[in-house]
Amino acid sequence: MTSSERSERSERQDRTPRSRPARGRGRGQGAGSPAPANGRGGAPRSRTQGGSKPAARRKPAVAAPAEFALPETVTPALPSVDAFGDLDMPAALLKTLAAQGVTEPFPIQGATLPNSLAGRDILGRGRTGSGKTLAFGLAMLARTAGRRSEPRAPLAMVLVPTRELAQQVTDALTPYATAVNLRMATVVGGMSITKQSTTLRRGAEVLVATPGRLKDLIERGDCRLDQVAITVLDEADQMADMGFMPQVVALLKQVEADGQRMLFSATLDKNIDRLVKMFLTDPVVHSVDPSAGAVTTMEHHVLHVLDETDKKAVATKIAARDGRVIMFVDTKRAADRFAKRLLASGVRAAALHGGRSQPQRNRTLDQFKNGQVTALVATNVAARGIHVDDLDLVVNVDPPTDHKDYLHRGGRTARAGESGSVVTLVLPDEKREMTRLMQDAGIAPRTTRVTSSDEELSRITGAREPSGVAIVIEVPQPTPPKQRTRSGSGSGAGGGAVRSGSRGRGRRGSGAGAGTGAQGGAARSGAPARSGAPARRRRAA
Repeated sequence: MTSSERSERSERQDRTPRSRPARGRGRGQGAGSPAPANGRGGAPRSRTQGGSKPAARRKPAVAAPAEFALPETVTPALPSVDAFGDLDMPAALLKTLAAQGVTEPFPIQGATLPNSLAGRDILGRGRTGSGKTLAFGLAMLARTAGRRSEPRAPLAMVLVPTRELAQQVTDALTPYATAVNLRMATVVGGMSITKQSTTLRRGAEVLVATPGRLKDLIERGDCRLDQVAITVLDEADQMADMGFMPQVVALLKQVEADGQRMLFSATLDKNIDRLVKMFLTDPVVHSVDPSAGAVTTMEHHVLHVLDETDKKAVATKIAARDGRVIMFVDTKRAADRFAKRLLASGVRAAALHGGRSQPQRNRTLDQFKNGQVTALVATNVAARGIHVDDLDLVVNVDPPTDHKDYLHRGGRTARAGESGSVVTLVLPDEKREMTRLMQDAGIAPRTTRVTSSDEELSRITGAREPSGVAIVIEVPQPTPPKQRTRSGSGSGAGGGAVRSGSRGRGRRGSGAGAGTGAQGGAARSGAPARSGAPARRRRAA
């Protein structure tokens, strides 16, 4: 199962695998079996109000956000820095930072880089968009620079839960890796495993991977981790929620036993307590924000709507606003249906979910970034790992089932200190769950009762009436496999060129490669056509 498929399953449930006793580098036993974060065990969200079920669901939420006791650092941490020039980094990296317009470190970068550059294990938490990627990436590249990997044996590894996050990390680090002459490889599900195998066989110092695809490549013999000296887990809590914990543990046991480990996430809870105990040694702990309030730089609105019909009308008007918006729904089918509804209403919309191939998803994102699409209807597959500049509004058309999902959905806006708003549409029978979720997230939203015709809706979201003129936007299609051309196209002498290495067998009749000159067919005079020729022609067509 690919990472995107796992992500899609997590859109309807919040699975937490049962922990087993920790072994290996850990000190003592791992965490016990934590309760599911939403207390549902994968069941669909109940729409009923009152009764015993809602009360039972609230039990796990009493302890939410369920953070573990952060480990105490034995060795004092190095002091933070206020400028990249104060760090012991290669001059090429400093030059690239300036060229990229990165002039001063964000708090999580300034606090962790002195210690990660010194080889310390790191446990870092910062809100989405706070600069975590460069916080671990610069240290990883600086400490790997000057080394060359063997085929199939990377030297540094970043594990991420989704394809989109893998691509974001790769895009963010590529200029810096190029500056210090390091090769990067990205291996994720939904893309050609053969091409990924070829890249690894050629050699890559830095590997960015999702756990499932990396496991497949290792089992094929196309990758080994025994030379990985630096390992990064990005968004480790989501990997645990998605059921990747056994794979992550198995992969971490294959890297260098005394290597450096860095764990970064926007939320740190008990789901990853086991990883910290097993694989981090005397880590430097740094937290920019408390986990429950990871998204604190934006406005939060809860809009109470009358019913499903009015909810659709409200969502459609919001999608028609002047500006881009990401709209989250529960399922792939809901995303496709709502996107079609918006297109029919005159809104430039597209759906993004795990049912699309990675090339299709990439092209949809490109359309959203360049303005060809203004309303992106997405499932939770897009809740982490998508960075779009100047996005100021995220709408939860279907409320999330978990406070962490809320934080990460909202994290698509208000990135890197910019402002933004998160709007959640709530039906009457969803009020109780939404109140609990906001309490778990440590957020006090502004609550407003609206209808599709209210001026207040326009003030909060910029909603307006759609044009009503249907729009057609090309849906990205899978790229067809390239066909090998086996015949020439010219006429005259040698017009019937055939594939290299053949014995110059001709083909009778017209068509590509038949030719008209003295040797146009390149066949023996009077000889019948070989029986295999028609089949070969069909295969080449």
